[in-house]
Amino acid sequence: MFSVITRFALLVFLAFFAATLSLAFFGPLTAISAGIAVLSIPLIYSYINLARLRKHAIANTVENMSLPSGYWEEIFFRLQRLVRNLKQEMRRIERQHNRFIEAFQASPNGIVMLDDQDQIEWCNAIAERFFGLNFKRDVLQRINFLIRRPEFVHYLYKRQFEEPLLLERMGPAANLSLMLQAFPFGDKRNLLLIQDVTDLQKADAMRRDFVANVSHEMRTPITVLMGFLETMQSLDLDKAQQNQYFDMMMSQAQRMKSLVEDLLTLANLEANTLPAPMQLVKISTLMALLKNDAEALSQGRHAFNFDLSSTANLMGEEREILSAFGNLVSNAIRYTPDIASISADWHLNERGEGEFSVTDTGPGIASEHLSRLTERFYRVDRSRSRDTGGTGLGLAIVKHIANRHQAQLIIESTPGKGSTFTLRFPKERIANSVD
Repeated sequence: MFSVITRFALLVFLAFFAATLSLAFFGPLTAISAGIAVLSIPLIYSYINLARLRKHAIANTVENMSLPSGYWEEIFFRLQRLVRNLKQEMRRIERQHNRFIEAFQASPNGIVMLDDQDQIEWCNAIAERFFGLNFKRDVLQRINFLIRRPEFVHYLYKRQFEEPLLLERMGPAANLSLMLQAFPFGDKRNLLLIQDVTDLQKADAMRRDFVANVSHEMRTPITVLMGFLETMQSLDLDKAQQNQYFDMMMSQAQRMKSLVEDLLTLANLEANTLPAPMQLVKISTLMALLKNDAEALSQGRHAFNFDLSSTANLMGEEREILSAFGNLVSNAIRYTPDIASISADWHLNERGEGEFSVTDTGPGIASEHLSRLTERFYRVDRSRSRDTGGTGLGLAIVKHIANRHQAQLIIESTPGKGSTFTLRFPKERIANSVD
């Protein structure tokens, strides 16, 4: 391959030769024209190659253009390699960028990137849902113009980001609790991380309510016991009065014992998330025990009907099944007025699922209470439940036992007409054998 100087010397020689030849035959004017024409050849060739390069540059296809001959071949080859490498690097950076974006979008937390003026540079879909944002619409908008909560505006203004900020009643339905914290990065930029702590807040509220309820439930019988003890210490009572007070104290002690036992049962059920074992539970034996316990608790105030519509048995934990069935029956007794009827029935439905139903003719339950009946210490009628010895934990225990046995607790009630509580067990828990 010729060097630039060699090519230039050759071109000058050709131009001089063409001019000399033309001078010999056609005169000086023709000789000058011939020399200029020879010198113009590489200029024309260069213009053609530059025009081709411009065309491919506009179409972004420089790396695909054919290589010219001569000196331009090396220039175009190096240019194509440079463009090809740049595009590969850009594709690599773009893929990496997309992976980062996908990772941020997959995050369960909201992410908002702010510039040095608190303008939104980017946010993920979770942050859009939390704050009602739209990235395409709100990009480069100041975030305090879009989130106008005073505590949030004050948080940004103070620039004290060491502690997170709790925002309540957020989201489309204003039912979310969001924990937000800003983290400075780069050149006076900030990264907002937003976590949905609604469930944590609810759990914390439930714990507070639980402690308050347990304290309240325990304080009442303890206060009564202390009152009776002080009375017996300060007054000279006859034997009959002492026996009466002892009976009342025993009743309150029994109430505390029942509460502690139910709390322990509930704690054990909540700690054990494994399915109940597949052990044979004879329903006929359980129904006999339930009937005896029900008659003892009712003391003749109710009419009972315990019916075995199926001879199929259950597969599960007998102690838990008895506890669940017993809680449903005892609840019916506590909430059903005297001289009313209560029926308990075991049968298989048309899908082969086992159903234990307890139906009473009590006052019924309003629809707004039904979804909360399985909450701990939730009572529709607090005074009546306490008067009959209820702890407020029975249906919570039933719900956890049902979950352990893959069963459903179904509650149907009509005010003034009574209620039906049904435990529905899957076919896998049914043992189709005759007692």
